[in-house]
Amino acid sequence: MRIKLFRSAMLAGCLALIASAYSSRVLAQQKAPQEIKFSSKAYKEVLATAKAAHKKVFIDAYATWCAPCKELRKHTFNDPKAAAYFNKNFVNFTIDVEKGEGIALAKTWQVDGLPTLLIVDEKGQVLANHVGFVDGDGLIQFAKEATENIQSKGSKPASKR
Repeated sequence: MRIKLFRSAMLAGCLALIASAYSSRVLAQQKAPQEIKFSSKAYKEVLATAKAAHKKVFIDAYATWCAPCKELRKHTFNDPKAAAYFNKNFVNFTIDVEKGEGIALAKTWQVDGLPTLLIVDEKGQVLANHVGFVDGDGLIQFAKEATENIQSKGSKPASKR
């Protein structure tokens, strides 16, 4: 009888330990920093994805030696509020403007300082840009102002006849 009671207690203890470990892991994943998810596709594919999703494209144009670019990656792009906003509302794209297709795109976008943050439509038309470091709240404000300007330009007053 004591052996059965001991086995039951051991089994219950093991189950409690497993449940506790699982719950700790789930909590750790929930508390893990959220980040802006950038597409690894080619630019034309990103534009096609944006068109299909009816979203604008947020672009991070950077260079590997750029200190403010590194700060954006370390802080701003890991800001939970900015990540949630950009992952929901944009197709996000990051590109090194000194390599591959980034060289030609930098010329097209007239990048003259780094980091350059852009919002473009599904055709690649630049709608807004920002040069330099910005924190998470500033990044959200940049995007909201850009989309508000786009919407206000798109709405035309009724003509009087």
